[in-house]
Amino acid sequence: MTSKPYLTGHFTPVAEETTATGLTIEGSLPPELTGRLLRNGHNPKPGITPTHWFKGSGMVHGIRLREGRAEWYRNRWVRTPALDGAPYMTEHGPELTASAAGTHVIEHAGRLLALCEANLPFELTPELDTVGAYDFGGKLRNAMTAHPKEDPVTGELHFFGSSPLPPFLTYYVADAKGEIVHSAEVPGATASLKHDFALTRRHVVFIEGNVTFDPTEHSGIPYGWSDGQPARIGVMPRGNDGARHIRWFSIEPGNVLHVANAYEDGQGRVVLEGPTVDREGFQLSWNWWVGAPGRGTEPVSRSYTRRWVVDMADGTVDEQIIDDLAVEFPTLNEEYLGAEHRYQYAISFPDEKGFGGYGVAKYDRTTGARRIHQVGDARMPSEAVFVPAAGATREDDGYLLTVVSDIKQDASRLLVLDASGLDQIAAVHLPHRVSAGLHGSWIPDTAPQLS
Repeated sequence: MTSKPYLTGHFTPVAEETTATGLTIEGSLPPELTGRLLRNGHNPKPGITPTHWFKGSGMVHGIRLREGRAEWYRNRWVRTPALDGAPYMTEHGPELTASAAGTHVIEHAGRLLALCEANLPFELTPELDTVGAYDFGGKLRNAMTAHPKEDPVTGELHFFGSSPLPPFLTYYVADAKGEIVHSAEVPGATASLKHDFALTRRHVVFIEGNVTFDPTEHSGIPYGWSDGQPARIGVMPRGNDGARHIRWFSIEPGNVLHVANAYEDGQGRVVLEGPTVDREGFQLSWNWWVGAPGRGTEPVSRSYTRRWVVDMADGTVDEQIIDDLAVEFPTLNEEYLGAEHRYQYAISFPDEKGFGGYGVAKYDRTTGARRIHQVGDARMPSEAVFVPAAGATREDDGYLLTVVSDIKQDASRLLVLDASGLDQIAAVHLPHRVSAGLHGSWIPDTAPQLS
């Protein structure tokens, strides 16, 4: 039996690709949930033990809903060269098509893309078959972040490519039709790990933490904590010449994997929020990710929501931890991406001592209230994806979709929660347990070419 925590319990890989139709439903699915919930995660093939959680091959799970019915479930490996053992590093340098493709899956301009930040995206069909590597018609010349941002106003896709070698950071914009219309190297960036970023109505916000390129790390992911790497926030104006005007602001040591949102407040300050770990928290998490001694009980430990307020006028940053609940995978109603929002969601985990439990958390940023939907003993929810309700008039008029792994029953269900009160509306029984994974998207049938 393997000692690697990312191959056991909730994270035990699924051994086969399956397709099931006519899924059983508890409760009633809202008819406006007509589309696909797709979720990606690291799922190595049987007999393969990767040296790091992030190196496991990507498997996309899809659940097709239509007008109150759960039509099908299917899971497919993303068939990249790495799935069959092709190395990332070659004698000619990195092979950008040798991707795990296991971090995220999105839709933009009618294309489904499986993402992993060290590589090119991989295009999928609506039935989750692999089309192949996608480089935006040759205009994407380096790796693409797994966390692009689609502007809800313009439909543009903003993203970046990062590298441990110069150029450290390249920024891209693709228009609503999927064509890259802008790219620029960002000055002042370093080899710090940049997993996510934020978009406001006026700025692009990059985060550099204390985790940076470390060639002595032999897990296959050459990054580690460095007290000598400064932690910073970079605020760059949107627009074709924005890179020339980026400003970097020092922040307290830490590392950020995912941001909840960012926006300009009434005073023109940039407000950014997201779960953050300190040095000890990062080491606990890293030890879990590689299966080393001294690890935390979960893949994230000591991960607490932090808020930064960047005052562009006086050049200062005010920051504070705003909650003591260990959380990750923050989400929101993405119609508010880049604008001031009232509500955000996250998945709660037991803390570094094993206290607390799994659940879906909702934050009211106006009142400071926090509500948690507990999913039950030995059950772990996935990232909660927000879907607006038909005719929504309030920010939290909608649903949260989360796939729950139940290791006692060796089963999984898709839960549909009311995003307002977190009450369960419906549950869809899946044909087998779905291993705990990372990120996903709701793809409505209104998306082009995907109905």
